[in-house]
Amino acid sequence: MLLGSQLRRLREARGITREAAGYSIRASESKISRMELGRVSFKTRDVEDLLTLYGITDEAERQQLLSLAREANVAGWWHSYSDVLPTWFPTYVGLEGAAHLIRAYEVQFVHGLLQTEDYARAVVRRGMKGAGEADVERRVTLRMERQKYLVAENAPDFHIVLDEAALRRPYGDREVMRGQLQHLVEISERSNVRLQIMPFSFGGHSGEGGSFTVLSFPESDLSDVVYLEQLTSALYLDKREDVAQYEQALKELQQDSPGPDESRDLLRGLLQLS
Repeated sequence: MLLGSQLRRLREARGITREAAGYSIRASESKISRMELGRVSFKTRDVEDLLTLYGITDEAERQQLLSLAREANVAGWWHSYSDVLPTWFPTYVGLEGAAHLIRAYEVQFVHGLLQTEDYARAVVRRGMKGAGEADVERRVTLRMERQKYLVAENAPDFHIVLDEAALRRPYGDREVMRGQLQHLVEISERSNVRLQIMPFSFGGHSGEGGSFTVLSFPESDLSDVVYLEQLTSALYLDKREDVAQYEQALKELQQDSPGPDESRDLLRGLLQLS
């Protein structure tokens, strides 16, 4: 995505159309569009030809962009789990790992970055009916690997609003749920985690459309991406007007929910009832 956005910026600066750019690398206009959106792999020869077309003659600048192209084609660690993942999900894991700010609203269950291993196993078993135990464990292992993002040296900021329904809907037995609630209390005290609970008592709210995640990246060239997961696919929205609506919905959810301290007290109250 970063390389694609830089190629788009260079093309537009020279006033070159996507059609002309495509012609220069023996490809279609739609291929250039997919490259600029970061949705296809990059051939070094194509990037070299585009840089020449865009007037990039400085060798240091060319090598920097060509190095980025080579990095873009290296499969991420999560691709080794592709046999147990929906086809659309590896893209999300890559974006999640590159984000410096992750904002989300979750209503069905606790967000994957905050799940305990036992709770995650219960969720995965429910979602992978008929799957063998080995496949279930591989999916759980992937989820635990993703969570390392939150405790890494350059951990992203994670702002999450959990609907009370996600906390009251049982996955696993009583001990699993108690362990999950306790984990939420503990991880909510991390400086990079802002956890809020939207209580039933508030009534209707701006999250009526369901769960969503907004990913923001440190590179200024990259727009925010909204991730919407569905039963058989997922949507990645990056148009400014779409992203703005979800950001507004999340802002209202954060304003209408109790703050992190009060939300932590709600979690402790649920622990006492469990």
